[in-house]
Order: sequence, then structure tokens, then C-alpha cells
Amino acid sequence: MTVTHPRHVLLGASVAAPLPVCDHYCGTEPRMVKALALQDEMTQALGACVFDVTLDCEDGAPVGGEKEHALMVSALAARVVKATSSEPNARARRVAVRVHPVDHPAFEQDVNIVLGEAAAAWCHLMIPKVDSVSDIDRAVRVIDAALKRSNRVEVLPLHVLVESPLAVHQVTQIAAHPRVESLSFGLMDFVSAHGGAIPASAMTVAEPGLTSSHDQFSHPLVARAKLEISAACHALGKVPAHCVVTEFKRPDVVLAAARRASRELGFTRMWSIHPDQIQPILAAFTPEPSEVEQASLIICEAQAAGWAPISVAGTLHDRASYRYYWQVLEKAFQTARLQRDDPAYPYFTA
Repeated sequence: MTVTHPRHVLLGASVAAPLPVCDHYCGTEPRMVKALALQDEMTQALGACVFDVTLDCEDGAPVGGEKEHALMVSALAARVVKATSSEPNARARRVAVRVHPVDHPAFEQDVNIVLGEAAAAWCHLMIPKVDSVSDIDRAVRVIDAALKRSNRVEVLPLHVLVESPLAVHQVTQIAAHPRVESLSFGLMDFVSAHGGAIPASAMTVAEPGLTSSHDQFSHPLVARAKLEISAACHALGKVPAHCVVTEFKRPDVVLAAARRASRELGFTRMWSIHPDQIQPILAAFTPEPSEVEQASLIICEAQAAGWAPISVAGTLHDRASYRYYWQVLEKAFQTARLQRDDPAYPYFTA
């Protein structure tokens, strides 16, 4: 299936490589340990890594204790890699790290520490509070210098956090940077950056079934920012990641918000800040079984026809619809919804 693999035939450079639909953040060592254990447990149960774990050196570090916190994060990641390197799921593990912003005194220190002995552990590095391409270029210089001194040979993908009106204004240029893999929206900082012009309610989510003119989905400035980020990512082959939902004890609120982020705003990934949010996010971003079945049928018949137009149940399909249904299958695989006995499953083992 290598020569006519759907990803090679149907998708161009402007389509983002698939990432897990959930990115789970944790800032203290006990929560990091629990999150990594949960990732292992779910990977073994589902046969795929369905969420990233991001160890947080920014908000997780106490003021004045940035160095000690970064050392703890690095040591934990290095221990995990060493302890699981021979396990079957080791290659599936996805652990990331968020460092301080490029203009913070601890930025270079963070980078040098986490890209020391733990350099090989990371699936990506998150840079917060990026306002411009020059911020990314500055970060890349520091990161690449640290990588040269490390034992890592693979390129380290960068994710960036868009948190200000200035960043939204320049989001297309930021998304176009070749080292950027994904853009996330920083809701809380974005709202506070407006000096009180946006109400606090825009940092929350309205009750499911109710409408609010001022929650994070309906306030015009916040909704516009989300759409700008999503559109820029889709135009430039990057992954748009939706912001946090602070109502972490309300799975119904999280589920409803994740569904809106996915179905209305075009986000393909979302942050989690509590383990209870992971399952609702996965459920919201997971295709329905009927969608997966239909996508599998269409893609398998399309390949058998050499990707020429076909008719399925009286409906014409060609490469435009093939592209859509292939991406349904990719999302099904990312969320462990694609069964091993599905005819399309071998595409993901080739």
C-alpha cells in the first residue's frame, strides 16, 4: 500500500500531519506522574496513544524556582524514557514540554535544561506568548544550539501559543513558519490582554443548551480570534488546538465545548487541564461508527478503482470526497475508533 497510500495520493503539503486530538497539561510532579501513567494505561487498552502529555515549565514553576522545576521535569522525562525504552508502546508515547516565553529570564535556562539529558524524550516543545515570527526565530536559535549539544538527532517540532491581539493580527505569518507544527489559542491571556474591554464571562462556557452573548464561543473578539487561528492553520498545513475549558468538574460542559470547537470552528485538537477532561474531548473529536464505516468503504473501493470516480449507494465520489473520508479514517485511528478488523486498518500499519 505504499505507492498508492491514500495520504500520498490524496493529501498535499497544505494538509497537517495528524496529531492526537487531546493535549493534556500538568504542572506539578504528582500530576505529571499520574498523567504519564494514565497515558500508558489508555495506550495499552486502546492500542494507540490518544493524547499528548505536556509537562509545564511555565505556569507549573513557582516564581524563583524555575531552575529547580525545569530540572525536575527533565529528570522525570529522562527516567520515563529509560524505564520504557524496551516496552512495546515506547514508540507510541508522546510527551511534550512547555518552556517560558522567549522574553522571560528563564527561557534559555529552561531550553538548556530540558534539551539536555531528556532531549530525546520530547514529541514537541511548546513556546508560549508568541507575538511575531521574530519570537519564533529567536526561540529556534536557542533551541537548535541546545539540540546540537544533546543526543537528539531528530528535528524537534515546535508548537506556539497565541495569546494576544498582536499575535492574532500576525497569525498567518506565525503559522507559516516552517518549524511550527501547531498553534494553540491562549484564552485567558487573550481576554486579559484587552485591558477590561472583554468581560470575564468570555473566559467561561455557557451552560449547554443556553446561549450567552459573552461566553468564549459567542463574544465577537474571542470567536474571531479562534476563527483566525483555525483558518491560518488549515491554510498552511498546521494543527489548530483549541483553548482550555476551566469548568473541569463539568464533563457535560467540556463535551459541549469540545464539540463546538471541532464542528463549528474547525479545531482538530484541544487542551485538557484535568484528567476528567480527556474522555469528553476524545468523545467530541471522535467520528461516529457510521461515519467510520462509510469512510472505510469509500476509501477501499476508491483505491481498488485506482482513485478514479466511483458510485457508492447511488452517490458519486471522486478525489475531493476521498480526501474528506480519508481524514475521517485518520481521526478514527487517532482516537482508537478504527477497529483492527476494519478493511482500512492496514493503511495505518503499512
